[in-house]
Amino acid sequence: MKRVLVITYYWPPSGGSGVQRWVKFAKYLPGEGWLPVIYTPEDPDFTSRDETLGAEIPPEVEVVRRPIVEPYSLYRKFTGGNKSQVTPISSGKKSFKEKVSLWVRGNLFVPDPKILWVRPSVRFLKKYLKEHPVDVIVTTGPPQSMHLIGLEVHKATGIPWLADFRDPWTRHYSLPFLPLTKRTWRKLKNEEQAVLENCSTVLTVTSFVQKDYQAQTKTPVEMITNGFDGDDYTGEPVMDGFFNITQTGSLTADGNPTMLWKVLGELAAKDESFRKALRIRLTGIIDKEVIDAIINAGLKENLINLGYCRHKEAIKEQQKASVLVLPLRDAPEMKTILPGKVFEYLAARKPILGFGQTDGAQAEILSETGAGVMADWDDIELVRSFIIDQYKHHLAGEIPAPKGDIDKYSRRNLTGRLAELLNKLAGTGTLAGIGPVGTKNPGGTKK
Repeated sequence: MKRVLVITYYWPPSGGSGVQRWVKFAKYLPGEGWLPVIYTPEDPDFTSRDETLGAEIPPEVEVVRRPIVEPYSLYRKFTGGNKSQVTPISSGKKSFKEKVSLWVRGNLFVPDPKILWVRPSVRFLKKYLKEHPVDVIVTTGPPQSMHLIGLEVHKATGIPWLADFRDPWTRHYSLPFLPLTKRTWRKLKNEEQAVLENCSTVLTVTSFVQKDYQAQTKTPVEMITNGFDGDDYTGEPVMDGFFNITQTGSLTADGNPTMLWKVLGELAAKDESFRKALRIRLTGIIDKEVIDAIINAGLKENLINLGYCRHKEAIKEQQKASVLVLPLRDAPEMKTILPGKVFEYLAARKPILGFGQTDGAQAEILSETGAGVMADWDDIELVRSFIIDQYKHHLAGEIPAPKGDIDKYSRRNLTGRLAELLNKLAGTGTLAGIGPVGTKNPGGTKK
């Protein structure tokens, strides 16, 4: 069986989308002839944990953990640690201490606070790979420091290297919130370009980022989206008698769908039966501004804030929703972003109401699959008509299903495509249906 080293910051027990992508790949890769070797921090600083995700990893998958030094504990002590914020970068108003801390974070820890893990990881992996050779190296970011580890290890070993960008680097939506100097911007762009030019193949999750990087480098750029695991979604869609407006996962102040709360508040005020049926069910870490907006819309009694839930509980919430809410962050950079949650929503087979750019990656998926609509932040008429239509379906006991093909986004099928890409990089196969893939160092390591 061929071996692939995956360098990632996110690995169980974290429950974020960065974990989902590679946990699911690791789950299915052994069936495709590839044994993942996961290199990850020993005790990373996670805001949420989900111990159940570890049960999905096949026992033959190797996990190598190494200590990491992170500055977040110092940040929390210095600023007071506002736990009501999903992320201190883009959420809420900033105190003087927070502004100073963000300047330090943005300009001294480049590209991110995990940069302190790069040098010790490179030293360790160069020794480790001499005794435990692999056929391909994969780095997945953000955090983009993982790619810097891959860059140095690739240069030292010549092993083919796949750089997986779950989000873009210098076009990431968080960067405009950081007070970056011109010098820092140059460094970020130089680091990004070094990765693009030196890796064997670039991998993205959206066609938008793929096109951007294709214009930026001659290195082959491929795309494999995120997806859903059919094993997680069993049984028929559920109806529990309530009109459930459901959002699972973190919800930030800059992704607050205020127009939705306004529409729901107006409908609840006019129609007593609607008010009694309505439930706004939130799971995950929710910014205080979101809760305040719901209460200010007169919906305090309709709000059920479940807080952080494990992945399995979040899936149950999705399956009993009447409408699944999928807001992006309100930033131009989000046009290219395709969150992993959209595919889980597709698997739940419930109507989706998205918020954000109507010509972006998420809108493209909703349109292609017929699973829902994407609304501009201020498009009150579209939001109102969509909610009214779905309430009519609720009263009739109907569950509108996606009209398009969603099976191509199953994790099992996507892992098959990844295995083809890895085979090509290792020089052992062809990449049918994905396009040409080149490697700067063909042949991998000697066995």
